[in-house]
Amino acid sequence: MHMPTNDETTIRTEELEVTVRGFRLAARRIDPYGVQTQHRPVLVFLHEGLGSMQLWGDFPQAIASACGLPALLYDRLGHGLSEPLPSPAVDVAYLAREAHTFLPEVLSACAVRSPVLIGHSDGGTIALLYAARRPKQVLGIVTEAAHVFVDDRTRDGIRQTVAAYRENDLKTRLSKYHGPNTEALFQRWADTWLSDEFAAWNIEWQLKAVQCPVLAIQGDADEYGTAAQMKSIAAHAGGRSDTFLVPGCRHVPHYQAREAVAERIIAFVRAIGPTSPSTSPGPE
Repeated sequence: MHMPTNDETTIRTEELEVTVRGFRLAARRIDPYGVQTQHRPVLVFLHEGLGSMQLWGDFPQAIASACGLPALLYDRLGHGLSEPLPSPAVDVAYLAREAHTFLPEVLSACAVRSPVLIGHSDGGTIALLYAARRPKQVLGIVTEAAHVFVDDRTRDGIRQTVAAYRENDLKTRLSKYHGPNTEALFQRWADTWLSDEFAAWNIEWQLKAVQCPVLAIQGDADEYGTAAQMKSIAAHAGGRSDTFLVPGCRHVPHYQAREAVAERIIAFVRAIGPTSPSTSPGPE
């Protein structure tokens, strides 16, 4: 499948600033074909635990163009261009807080009423938690490498990442995206997932409340989780669910298997029904 690049279609990008609970968050709106799409469903991209808007690359633009839908991205608190975390301390409730407090207020501030949530890793978990609490407000969910419980591979992978942060150039590479937020962000993420308090974290029991269609994607060589995560999402979700185990892929399917993952996501979104008609105007 050929995905459009940004020079093949007109993309209008708007940088935004959203304030939630007194914290300033950076956001970005993407409109394909350069037309007003405020009454259309919106693809909302939710980044991973050490991610940011920038780390998605041009993947959101390509998906938005192929689906003919607008997209929204934002940097969560402590990530990218958003304000720093108030504290780097262990925070076992951070995923629930993002799903139940920050995401609803970001969507409200950006006038998003009919989201299709596309979440990578922590972003996928946040999408599921949001939809479980607000089942009638989500058209569909795509998760990539999301967690619904803590498994041994998760913790082993994080321990290896901590070693890379201390001994290799991982801190330098993350700093390109997070700047002065890097140290606190990494400390909270690693310390929380490796803490005794978080070892029993599990949201499987909440997934029955998710009523929208779900596409769960995972690489078969994911260094942060086994395929049991993906299978659990499909087994416990209350609505229709599909899975895609990506061969030879690690923790970032949209980067490591871009074409195959994009094809699945685009087909999933189109099957939901909110895409533009095949006679869309295309490039201007």
